[in-house]
Amino acid sequence: MRRPALRTGVRWKISIAIAAVGALVAVALSLVVHNSARVSMLDNSREVQMERLLFAQRMYDSTKEPRLGTKLNDPALPRGLHAKMKQGRRATYVEETESGVPDVWAAVPLSNGTVLSLHSKFADRSATIMKDLDRSLIIGSVSVVFGGCALGVLIGGQLSRRLRKAAAAAGRVAQGNTDVRVGDAVGGVVRDETDELARAVDALTDALNERIEAERRVTADIAHELRTPVTGLLTAAELLPPGRPTELVRDRAQALRTLVEDVLEVARLDSASERAELQEIALGEFVERRVAVLNPAIKIKVVHESWVSTDPRRLERILGNLLANAAKHGGTPVEVTVEGRVVRVRDHGPGFPDALLREGPSRFRTGATDRAGHGHGLGLTIAAGQARVLGARLTFRNAAPEGIEGLNGAGGAIAVLWLPEHAPTTTGSFPILKLPG
Repeated sequence: MRRPALRTGVRWKISIAIAAVGALVAVALSLVVHNSARVSMLDNSREVQMERLLFAQRMYDSTKEPRLGTKLNDPALPRGLHAKMKQGRRATYVEETESGVPDVWAAVPLSNGTVLSLHSKFADRSATIMKDLDRSLIIGSVSVVFGGCALGVLIGGQLSRRLRKAAAAAGRVAQGNTDVRVGDAVGGVVRDETDELARAVDALTDALNERIEAERRVTADIAHELRTPVTGLLTAAELLPPGRPTELVRDRAQALRTLVEDVLEVARLDSASERAELQEIALGEFVERRVAVLNPAIKIKVVHESWVSTDPRRLERILGNLLANAAKHGGTPVEVTVEGRVVRVRDHGPGFPDALLREGPSRFRTGATDRAGHGHGLGLTIAAGQARVLGARLTFRNAAPEGIEGLNGAGGAIAVLWLPEHAPTTTGSFPILKLPG
């Protein structure tokens, strides 16, 4: 069983990394500073304690009485000092206590074998200084951590934005918009690995465009070269004597000619050289007349009439292909609905294949296992290409069965053509709208 992956952004990963490093450095430096300051203050306290003891020793030599808090042979003398005294050396000693404030000892051996010692608590002023130092170190460490987080968010945010822009541009390229350049989308003054990624994706896009264009040219050239022999084949078929074999030859030759013409049309659409020749038409009336010619048995419903600027020839081609697909692969009745700028074609067959709904129309894919028919799987591809030339959008979905909500398929296939409010002109651009006033 696969473990669920924890997904986090680059921004937060960088922020956490910088904050963690900053925290480690701050803690290490704080410990070093704290220990160094404590050792320095303790050394200073020991020196002061020894100076006081030496002064008290001189007084003892004169008066033979311990003064300034000194004691003779103090039973609480630490063992470490006992060893030093036996060696005849004066020394200082720091003894840790349960209260956390150490005792500072100083001892010196006398000529008569006794030991004069002095001890006191670590100076209150020094303890206060250490507390203030510790407080400052904590505040500084916390500031470093938060500053590291802020710096990480800033740096990571910039990198994350560049990566998101690159991903968005690459997504548009994957959708077929090969004119997009990831490098231009990323932009920015700072150059990093994101720019290398953008250049690699752009180079891949250019190579893909060149390969697609080469394949398109080969396909178009082959189809173009086939037109002459196919036309000759059709002419020769007309000279054959009447009979069933002649009908089969003519039928297959006509199917071959239709295939060649469709392949040429697809090649032209792929080259993006096609331009719409616009006319103002009443969409509902146009669809009614064209559908009546193509198939009078189809039901037509105009919910709302609308005038559109479009190319009638290309629009008729789209309607013809959608209706032909519904007739071949759908079920009766076939219904056409016009509502404003939207044209819907619905049949009551098994619906579109899942692959078509997921990936869109694909060349030479009919969705039928019977390959003996006349279809060659280019009808919806041509319809989608002509819709792009018109600046329209062609979508496909399946209807739910009657009385069963939310069930996809088994209720028929629905193709929806959304004509734009402002169609592209013959130059491929869009008209400039003149605002009133």
